[in-house]
Amino acid sequence: MSLLSEYSGPALSISGLKKVYDNGHVALKGINLEVSQGDFFALLGPNGAGKSTTLGIVSGLVNKTEGKVSLFGKDIDGDIYGAKRLLGVVPQEFNFNQFEKVQDIVVTQAGYYGIPVKKARVLSEKYLKALGLWEKRGVPSRMLSGGMKRRLMIARALVHEPKLLILDEPTAGVDIELRQSMWVYLQALNEELGTTIILTTHYLEEAESLCNNIAIINEGDIVKNTSMRELLQELHKQTLLVELTRDYPERPCMESLELVWQDDHCFEVAVEKGTAINDLFEVFNKAGISVSGIGPKSNRLETLFVDMVRK
Repeated sequence: MSLLSEYSGPALSISGLKKVYDNGHVALKGINLEVSQGDFFALLGPNGAGKSTTLGIVSGLVNKTEGKVSLFGKDIDGDIYGAKRLLGVVPQEFNFNQFEKVQDIVVTQAGYYGIPVKKARVLSEKYLKALGLWEKRGVPSRMLSGGMKRRLMIARALVHEPKLLILDEPTAGVDIELRQSMWVYLQALNEELGTTIILTTHYLEEAESLCNNIAIINEGDIVKNTSMRELLQELHKQTLLVELTRDYPERPCMESLELVWQDDHCFEVAVEKGTAINDLFEVFNKAGISVSGIGPKSNRLETLFVDMVRK
């Protein structure tokens, strides 16, 4: 059962947040952002857009220039320790002792939050088992694969059972099977325990399938802040990839469709949103084309994202 009722206010509230670095670079221009309790939220943007600076300020690793940030109603200036107890962060880079044993890393993290060793060992077992690392508990972390190190970062971030979990590129370099198992676990964490999750990722299909709401940041400004459903409704066209049963060196012409041939047995077609697949197949049949497969060239969020951040 979720314990979020114990806390007031949104999971994350950002108001007028600015950051100007010593070299004069303006990383954040006064952004406003709110993430509700229990949300699975995507914060997306190109490299250098301000994502890392924003998350660094929220986690207390970067000093802000102006603005206010609070977690569950706790202002990070007035109650930094109270706020940070509610927060778990999984950074992009591995930042644990490579020679320390797996369970010791998690237990040590628990100690930073005042959790007694006995309870810390129980909690470490809980999360290492949940993330498939219990059999590696006595192994030095440098012996883990890249995917196991990612899971160790998540276990470490969860050991004090935070109410808000920030995942900064958590599946970078992780194989597809492991990515899927991680997301199954994190979805359960969000849905069953009510843990609020904020995700940044370059795998936009993850954000589209997992997240309820989304903000896109570009050049220090929030350029879009809406629900995933409403954002995707803004897409008017999509590009489909059509694979054919045989080669078509003469490449039949279909004047009613915008085609871009990739080779003799595959082409792209741009269609209006809501176009019925049966209507497409009717056009293909009339042109004498036999289709073996059809699917999106890129996911819908990727198309919108590129349009929004393109200069």
